[in-house]
Amino acid sequence: MSIIFEKSIQGRLGVSLPKSDVPVRHVINSNYLRAEKAALPELSELDVVRHFTALSRMNYGVDTNFYPLGSCTMKYNPKVTEKIASMDGFASLHPLLPQLLRGGMLTQGALAVIYELEHLLSEITGMDAFSTHPMAGAHGELTGMMIVAAYHKSKGNKKTEVLIPDEAHGTNPSSASIAGFEVKSIPTTAEGALNVDALEAAISEKTAAIMLTNPNTLGLFNPYIEKIAAIAHKYDAQLYYDGANLNAILGKFRPADALFDVMHVNLHKTFATPHGGGGPGSGPVGVRKHLEKFLPVSRIAKRTDGTYALDYEHPESIGYIAPFYGNFSVCLKAYAYILQLGKQGLIDVSENAVLSANYVLHSLKDTYHVPYMKTCMHECVITAKNQGDQGIHALDIAKALIDRGFHPPTIYFPLIVKEAMMIEPTETESKETLDSFIAAMKEIAETSKTNPENIKNAPLTTPVGRLDETKAVKDMDFAFKG
Repeated sequence: MSIIFEKSIQGRLGVSLPKSDVPVRHVINSNYLRAEKAALPELSELDVVRHFTALSRMNYGVDTNFYPLGSCTMKYNPKVTEKIASMDGFASLHPLLPQLLRGGMLTQGALAVIYELEHLLSEITGMDAFSTHPMAGAHGELTGMMIVAAYHKSKGNKKTEVLIPDEAHGTNPSSASIAGFEVKSIPTTAEGALNVDALEAAISEKTAAIMLTNPNTLGLFNPYIEKIAAIAHKYDAQLYYDGANLNAILGKFRPADALFDVMHVNLHKTFATPHGGGGPGSGPVGVRKHLEKFLPVSRIAKRTDGTYALDYEHPESIGYIAPFYGNFSVCLKAYAYILQLGKQGLIDVSENAVLSANYVLHSLKDTYHVPYMKTCMHECVITAKNQGDQGIHALDIAKALIDRGFHPPTIYFPLIVKEAMMIEPTETESKETLDSFIAAMKEIAETSKTNPENIKNAPLTTPVGRLDETKAVKDMDFAFKG
């Protein structure tokens, strides 16, 4: 597609205005004025509209195409929640209003949303209390680990390390490290679960926490949670639940019931506010009762007359971790989503997400290598091992999917699986869409045998084709020039 400057025709106008009959008086110093007119493209209004409309159609989004992005749930975002978030009574509020006006009487609706969302999340997860302040999943993890650190400090515990499975999301070790802990990796067994024997050998009085995702990044539910919790609590280590994969277990499993002590929830994944394009996110943190006093301030309190107010009287709180009250619009959309679906609707979410993932897994198991051939949860992991003889890698398959109208899945993660492709179909995609994706994956595998160069050179249909990614990393000038 041509850039707009290449479409310019000298003398063509988009707008024609009558000559001004008002004397020109420059209020800007002439030293700062152009000697010549800016070399802007000359186009008609229709040319401009068509150019930018065509550009907009090149955007890839969940409203236009399928996003099988494993570990980063990208499901359809109901437009009703967007409408609610844009209502003047919410969108036009200034975040200082609850503090500037006595009692926050002009912000009762917003305060009620936060208060009620915290209680809904507590009911869904089993946790005793929540804070909506964290502004992303990783921010929620960091907040959770700061709470763990505050807990141990209050007890005089000398805890210096956190144990994390080798298949964990990369944000887990990052969050623990930023919170001041040393990170130790625990291996995964051949069946795809945390190695409990290795955990028992590694844990000690220095262990502050164990961080787990369940189901894990392999898409598998850990059957040894009760034993892991007992091991952790024997040393007064806190059990942290990474809620990134909560979409798989809504209404089926509550982390607090399995004795997890602290967790975060990705509202922008589980509760239908996709975080494509880098944001916005929201990562509320939930805790069991013994950690509640460490939650960030301010908190929302419900007064005896039924109104809501900000509460700062928490002397052991870890303090402020975000401006104001978190990403309120994301919280609002999640609140509306939960109310819209209700209990049975949330159960349906997890059941359909799990069904979709297993349908994809079983449809592709004879075409692609499956490292853990067992019932998965909301996402499945396959590999490009079977295509290796043709010199085809996971990256090539991902690029080839672009030519076929699909966003690539997550590749090369989890790191413990060679040539991994992690696929999360979500509950919102139809069987017809999944069948189209499965057909494309099978066709790519067949083309890998008959015409491997076609796959190695993909994408072939996009404005920019296969780039030299290694050179782009090493040579920034090359990266910016394309």
